[in-house]
Amino acid sequence: MSGSAPATLAMVTVDCADPAGEAAFWAAALGWKVSYSDANYGMVTKGHQRIGFGRVEGWQAPPWPNSYGSKQFHFDLAVDDLAEAEAQLLALGATKPNDQPSADWVVLLDPDGHPFCLTKAANWG
Repeated sequence: MSGSAPATLAMVTVDCADPAGEAAFWAAALGWKVSYSDANYGMVTKGHQRIGFGRVEGWQAPPWPNSYGSKQFHFDLAVDDLAEAEAQLLALGATKPNDQPSADWVVLLDPDGHPFCLTKAANWG
């Protein structure tokens, strides 16, 4: 570890119903590789970056839109072309809810129902 921080983030793990399906979707969506996948756990990696997917019995997707704060977190993805990225992600198995926040952001749901957002890479500076 470097600096004075007591910890280093090693991985983010996402609760889900289908870890293998989530790993396959996110590997394709991000251009990462599936480094592990079975019925209970999946992991995608790119270099030292890792996202894990852990099976939780009875897991249910959060509603969208979500006024109860039970969404917990979501991924924001920077893309060059919103329409092109949306089409590619829909082809990979994402779905698009009717309720959308603005013309600058697109909310999609991954195959297990986790909301995630697309926005133009230029907006991130």
